[in-house]
Amino acid sequence: MNCKVCHLTTVHNIDDVRIFVKECTSLAANGFDVTLIACGDTAFEDIKNGVKRISLFVPVKNRLHRMIKRTKTIYRRALQVHADIYHLHDPELLPVGRKLKKMGKKVVYDSHEDTAVLIKSRQWIPIIIRYFLSPIYAYYETRIVRELDAIISVTPSIVEKFKKININTYQVTNFPMVEATTFNKQKIERKNICFAGNITPGYMLENVIDALSKTVGIKFILAGEPMSNHYLNTLKSRDGWNRVEYLGRISHDAVNELYSQSLIGIACLGYLANVGYKEGTLGVLKLFEFMNAGMAVICTDSILWKKIVDKENCGLCVNPYEIDEIANAIQYLVDNPKIAIEMGVNGKKAIYREYNWESQEKILIELYKIISN
Repeated sequence: MNCKVCHLTTVHNIDDVRIFVKECTSLAANGFDVTLIACGDTAFEDIKNGVKRISLFVPVKNRLHRMIKRTKTIYRRALQVHADIYHLHDPELLPVGRKLKKMGKKVVYDSHEDTAVLIKSRQWIPIIIRYFLSPIYAYYETRIVRELDAIISVTPSIVEKFKKININTYQVTNFPMVEATTFNKQKIERKNICFAGNITPGYMLENVIDALSKTVGIKFILAGEPMSNHYLNTLKSRDGWNRVEYLGRISHDAVNELYSQSLIGIACLGYLANVGYKEGTLGVLKLFEFMNAGMAVICTDSILWKKIVDKENCGLCVNPYEIDEIANAIQYLVDNPKIAIEMGVNGKKAIYREYNWESQEKILIELYKIISN
């Protein structure tokens, strides 16, 4: 197959899991000639997993400067690739998509989030401007995406929104790549709960730590880079911090080792705009990451997550704002480790059967075959 594909992103790094590890690598493995152009701290070109990667060093002063300068730079470099299909990953690249369409190129837009909704919650935009900007952006987005060859998104509500604009809309969810996991008897002996990832207020970690103070015999192992020292100090000031073992940022292998020794993974996302409010999203990987590791999960009772957790009997769902509810769920699973182990096994089986990248790869490849003809 000689079809040349070029993925473009001004926001995500060259090693992004969804863009590079999953989408680009899958396309290359299925015979497409794939190039990925992104921005980073250094400029380089290499070939990895069969993908030609071009990292551009484009220093910027602020978000607006990034949107303008990086977009122009990536567009100029993208033209040199002479691809048949261009795959865009950021809203600021939509005008690039329009230009490429006018040149006769095929264009795919990968909408990771509902940008029109998110604008209303962006703290860096003055609040008065947000509510004027959101409908303006929605109108602008609609005009462009209806001209494109395909739209991809990660979660049902965004897919349905785009289908009303462009019938060639597909759901390619951010499910994990299946990994072999080793059962460790310390899961039962240590009775740990854990979280590894970006330490941000979105995961309601203050409430999780407060819930720990209402439990008995539990250790919470927390790993990851905090969004700021101020936020980390806020967590350290909570009553339950004496139950926390904080590891800081750790390697991927260390995360896997942590998961192998932990009974429960906890992901209490707040009902926020970027995760679909109470509906939730399938674009956040944390639930599936814990299932893939064979851990029982305690997670937000969003509509989408609760449907999966209840169907697969792989954990417990809680209101992330109810501290007593979180505490009760933690205590129940720690006091009943055999039930927790069974839930972990159920979650792992579900990942193998359904919630895996291989299932989404098929959708991606089929869509590319359709538009490349």
